[in-house]
Amino acid sequence: MKILITGSTGLVGRALVGELKRAGHTVCRLVRRGTSAEALRGSEGFDVQWDPRTGELGAAAVGADAVVNLAGASIAGGRWTTERKKMLHDSRVETTRALVGALAKMAVRPRVLVSASAIGYYGNRGEEVLTEASQAGDDFLSAVAKEWELEGAKGEALGIRVVRARFGVILAKEGGALSQMARPFRLGLGGRIGSGKQWMSWVSLDDVVEVVRMALENGDVRGALNVVAPEPVRNAEFTGALAKALHRPALFPAPAFALRLMLGEMADALLLSSQRVVPGQLEKLGYKFRNANLTSTLVSLLS
Repeated sequence: MKILITGSTGLVGRALVGELKRAGHTVCRLVRRGTSAEALRGSEGFDVQWDPRTGELGAAAVGADAVVNLAGASIAGGRWTTERKKMLHDSRVETTRALVGALAKMAVRPRVLVSASAIGYYGNRGEEVLTEASQAGDDFLSAVAKEWELEGAKGEALGIRVVRARFGVILAKEGGALSQMARPFRLGLGGRIGSGKQWMSWVSLDDVVEVVRMALENGDVRGALNVVAPEPVRNAEFTGALAKALHRPALFPAPAFALRLMLGEMADALLLSSQRVVPGQLEKLGYKFRNANLTSTLVSLLS
């Protein structure tokens, strides 16, 4: 297949481009004008110019069989000021709108669009077990994710099979959330976050890449898809496993009030909210996780 990818310089994008090329696909990275050579270094594939404001695509995009939309500014990249929240919204919602608009103009459209979303869609849900059928939450991230998915779903009216991939906390050997979470533990200063009772739904980068590839290649995959491991854990369990994998103590909890003081609204949304998400559709599809157990996954990634 000829596959177009937005967000190819991110954690998932880099890993996905390499895997798709190894699988024999032709990968075209949709690159904004002005993207630095440093950002593109080490990411395989060839470049197609595009403007995420207007959706204008370079001629090399013609004939694409599939699209993967991973565009979006980092949620944890800075305190959520009004300006930052607008950037988080627009880099997802407006970019996806422009992308689907560009696909609508193609004489021959791609067969499938895999568009990223996140389990932030569900908001803070306490002990509730969340499946793809669960309703959206009512906080900022939930609202952004809901709009994000609605824009991607418009591809269905164009005859495109659309998969809305709701990613959990992605664990990778280098980069991403794990490196940030491990830093205080390496210094001997780690511990549970807040009460430690909140549920965390995680997934390894290897499984994310494999699930996206399956969604591209398997015509039975469509609609919302929770991309999370089958064993969500409480934060206290997660931090305990992380400390054990690093051979460090977990003696210094981070109080909720201190996190809110430092991070504001972002603390509640990213660190203190509880999301007990299960991969219902993946299990129905018979997907076999490469990394289903948290302890063994952390040991493997951090060894």
